[in-house]
Amino acid sequence: MQFEVWAPQAGRVTLHCDDVTHAMRHDPGRPGWWRGEAGAHDGTHYGFAVDDGPVLPDPRSRRQPEGPDGWSAVVDQERYEWRTADWPGRPLPGAVLYELHVGTYTPEGTLDAAAARLEHLVELGVTHVELMPLCPFPGRHGWGYEGVSLWAVHEPYGGPEALKRFVDRAHELGLGVVLDVVHNHLGPSGNYLPAFGPYFTETHHTPWGAAVNLDAPGSDEVRAYFVGSALAWLRDYRIDGLRLDAVHALKDTRACHFLEELSTAVDALAEGLGRPLFLIAESDLNDPRLITPRAKGGLGLHAQWNDDFHHTLHTVLTGESQGYYADFAHASLGGLAKTLTGGYFHDGTYSSFRGRCHGRPLDPTRVAAHRLLGYSQTHDQVGNRAQGDRLAASLSPGLLACAAALTLTAPFTPMLFMGEEWAAGTPWQFFTDHTDPELAEAVRRGRRREFAAHGWAEEDIPDPQEPATRDRSCLDWSEPGREPHARMLAWYRRLIALRHDQPDLFDPDLTDIRAAYDEDAHWFAFRRGDIRVVLNLGKESAAVPLGPRRAEVLAAWEPVEAPGPDGLLRLPGESCVVLAQS
Repeated sequence: MQFEVWAPQAGRVTLHCDDVTHAMRHDPGRPGWWRGEAGAHDGTHYGFAVDDGPVLPDPRSRRQPEGPDGWSAVVDQERYEWRTADWPGRPLPGAVLYELHVGTYTPEGTLDAAAARLEHLVELGVTHVELMPLCPFPGRHGWGYEGVSLWAVHEPYGGPEALKRFVDRAHELGLGVVLDVVHNHLGPSGNYLPAFGPYFTETHHTPWGAAVNLDAPGSDEVRAYFVGSALAWLRDYRIDGLRLDAVHALKDTRACHFLEELSTAVDALAEGLGRPLFLIAESDLNDPRLITPRAKGGLGLHAQWNDDFHHTLHTVLTGESQGYYADFAHASLGGLAKTLTGGYFHDGTYSSFRGRCHGRPLDPTRVAAHRLLGYSQTHDQVGNRAQGDRLAASLSPGLLACAAALTLTAPFTPMLFMGEEWAAGTPWQFFTDHTDPELAEAVRRGRRREFAAHGWAEEDIPDPQEPATRDRSCLDWSEPGREPHARMLAWYRRLIALRHDQPDLFDPDLTDIRAAYDEDAHWFAFRRGDIRVVLNLGKESAAVPLGPRRAEVLAAWEPVEAPGPDGLLRLPGESCVVLAQS
């Protein structure tokens, strides 16, 4: 079997395969690459030593059976027999996504255990599962954003074979699979890339330190490394799309941005495979060029998370106004109307949190609404709170129903965070399992120091390293079968069914959205074609003028009658309704 590794600054590289050492030689056709041969098969352990240093895992390792610090293992990608070899793919337009963390979706915390719960998502009506990062990280439990070995699957989750079984089962059920990948940094423990080459550069810095090298000397191969990793997930594991973490932290001054190169490669792979593939960015830039097709001068990504929608909705529901919520809270229902009809709230407006103007206007005639993801909760917006409290911990069932109605009938591609569909009573907290005691203590102190600055007592901040913190974050699967959770689950199912059944609710035309509101009476309404969605966020009943057209109630959180001859909808406090007018 042939092995290869990029180590452009090395004077000598050796291959260690099942404790046998093999000399490697320069590849004459590829500068900086080394090649070697050894007898190997699926499961064979191996690693590379640079200039007689320690044996290190392969940067392109497909499996790390002993964790990030151990040797790599050969993976025969042809060994798995797919049951869904003819999977046609599932495109993003019309989708409903479900963000899922493998380690806490079930108490077992494995891909196989998660796969056994996928029928719940089919009954819910979602179309795609969005898996949080799966690359190896220290210990057993963590969020996944400190991963290394970007071509491998975390072994405690089940490793590469388990991911294939999960995807296979999802496809059998008609569910697409999206994977969250992190290209902007690698974790602080188990990252051996600098020993091989200039994967990082001091030219730019990020919150995690030196930036990934996308534009300095040696960056051609670094870019190829990340593009190759992305394509491997889509090709070898038959993933349907990737979520790209914090792309604003990808520092790249080259004429062809890394994201454009990546989107070009993914589109080419989709054409070759004959099934749709897509890229979803997390970005705080509010720059529509990110999701504008390359032919129209954009970077060609297919969608992005839209935090502005979350922030406007969150502040309206909770009244919170600290930090980056300040501008959204000040705008109140007007900000919600602006975001629903224009995509971004900050579209060149002044951001008090940043102390400058932020964003760029989105042209609704050029950007389809499905290219923006809308959500009321995510792993970030829940887990980065001091105690990982969900909206269900502080809002009434009626306001939770309003959040669901707005998210699932808005023009954006909706995304749910696991458990929100039944108003889960479990928190989702920040947890780690660092094996390095000094790093573990630094994370613990940093977390407590961060929230102490906002008035929290140290003893009230969960210890990330304490196993109970992860255990508290696991979903309680007894909840969906009892009240008040069962009623909320039925509400989500009804709303998702409406989204699939009503053409106006998956129309991607932002120019067709109309919104109205009354700040004093606390009601908000918007129109999508013949569909009217009305929310009463106040405690008292409200009379909302909808006009003389006949209306039919399609879904209501509390019993409500369609407007009479006066055109007024009388809606109970903290409730919502979806109507069709004719």
